[in-house]
Amino acid sequence: MSQKHPFHLVDPSPWPLVTSSAAFATTTGAVMYMHGVNGGGSFLTFGLLFLVLSMFIWWRDVIREGTLEGQHTSIVQLGLRFGMILFIVSEVMFFFAFFWAFFWASLAPTAEIGSVWPPQGIEVLNAWEVPFLNTLILLSSGASVTWAHHAIVAGNRRESILALLITIVLAVVFTALQGFEYTNASFSISDGIYGSTFYMATGFHGFHVCIGTIFLTVCLVRVILYHFTKQHHFGFEAAAWYWHFVDVVWLFLFVSVYWWGGA
Repeated sequence: MSQKHPFHLVDPSPWPLVTSSAAFATTTGAVMYMHGVNGGGSFLTFGLLFLVLSMFIWWRDVIREGTLEGQHTSIVQLGLRFGMILFIVSEVMFFFAFFWAFFWASLAPTAEIGSVWPPQGIEVLNAWEVPFLNTLILLSSGASVTWAHHAIVAGNRRESILALLITIVLAVVFTALQGFEYTNASFSISDGIYGSTFYMATGFHGFHVCIGTIFLTVCLVRVILYHFTKQHHFGFEAAAWYWHFVDVVWLFLFVSVYWWGGA
């Protein structure tokens, strides 16, 4: 019987149940590991591997549905776009909590930290050294991913591959410089409210950079395999949107945490 509507009615799939079980195992293993329970580290490792494997297979199936089976019609792509937008909005709320904690502590510093911000005894990082360099690198990567998008829309496969390669290299350099910054910082996440808010905000941003780098790497492979066309390339658009979100969050981090918060 032929389908008479443009919607994608998915077949029964084991991956939602498998992935949620893997996520539960990962969370449980992390709690066990942090509390020193025997076998906690092994259980955490098992959960992470299980989670990565299930995500890989599930997303492989989604790529097949959209690329090979033609299930991602225009109306389905519209739904995917709304889903990605809502996901990014949830990420905005996630980072909003860290900014709230930072400004709550910095605008009215308590007597316990010397009634000053940055707290007494904290030697802050110079915003105009590695952080500023990382800002230029991340903004450049945002420009190159936009270049890749325009190249895909124009049907220029060679330029899209080059632009994506540049973006990925810049992302790796950014992550390496942030690691260098962490290893040379004079304070840790245990050093009061400044250390905890600094490392939670910048650390989770670094984690998002790593996720975005993987996202863009998968898109690069898909461009090489001719998965994207001028009209059908939402997988790349989602990665580009996510990457621009990462750029914007870093600008807020640089201005508020590194520059204003360290002044």
